[in-house]
Amino acid sequence: MPKYNFKKATISGAPLNNKGIGVFDSGVGGLTVVKELVRKMPSEKIIYLGDTAHTPYGSKTKETIIKFSRENIRFLITKNIKLVLIACNTASALALANVKKYFDIEIIGVIDAGAKAAVSVSKNGRIGVIGTIATIKSGAYPNAIKEYDKNIKVFVKATPLLVPLVEEGRLASPETKGILEKYLLYFKEKKIDTLVLGCTHYPLLKKNIMKILPKVKVIDSAIEIAKDTANFLEARGLGAVLYNKGESAFYVTDNPERFNKVGKTFLKKEMIPAKLVKF
Repeated sequence: MPKYNFKKATISGAPLNNKGIGVFDSGVGGLTVVKELVRKMPSEKIIYLGDTAHTPYGSKTKETIIKFSRENIRFLITKNIKLVLIACNTASALALANVKKYFDIEIIGVIDAGAKAAVSVSKNGRIGVIGTIATIKSGAYPNAIKEYDKNIKVFVKATPLLVPLVEEGRLASPETKGILEKYLLYFKEKKIDTLVLGCTHYPLLKKNIMKILPKVKVIDSAIEIAKDTANFLEARGLGAVLYNKGESAFYVTDNPERFNKVGKTFLKKEMIPAKLVKF
């Protein structure tokens, strides 16, 4: 299959530096990444797409996730961007290699950033990872972690109920706390000292997770990928040279009302009302 070449179209017009960062996720979770990108790089324009019509991705096949990822990237490229950031661990695990070959634009995922950070802070070499069924089955995190240190012991657990709870805005409900306690009991028994939040929805549950595992260092993938994105752009001389933040835009493929309500609870003044798109 021929590779789609969008690079010339992306470079034409305004300087490449002042084009946006395209970000996509299966829903509201990727806004945790947006929050950290804005904090780290306040001048950058962010174009966000939440594929809320197809959330959650974690229970879908690799072929379906690749299909959705390609569709999302095609849409983002029409919005005058210089980079695509896949703010979804499932899509990063299962589709990143495919779409990097398919599109001629810079594309980065979130897996490596979290893995690298976990290895750097773990003292006892026992790291836990929570994620969707698809992310955990892919083995992406253990593989990435062992690329940095093959002696690390990695313990993984699929936590499929968490994304729907976050999408519904039930962050502090008794049901959510109970489900978290049951999931995280596994890691208490494994004596981990570091836990990777292997889904960008999970930072919204970070406070509850830290209460359950108070002695465990929690790696927030949103924070780590924002650092890596800043370094990526700086190394290539692609950082914004103009203040573009006012041109940022959010889009969703279904139910913008619910998306906006949940997003407002943690993004606050940085929240931009999302527009509904169909493609």
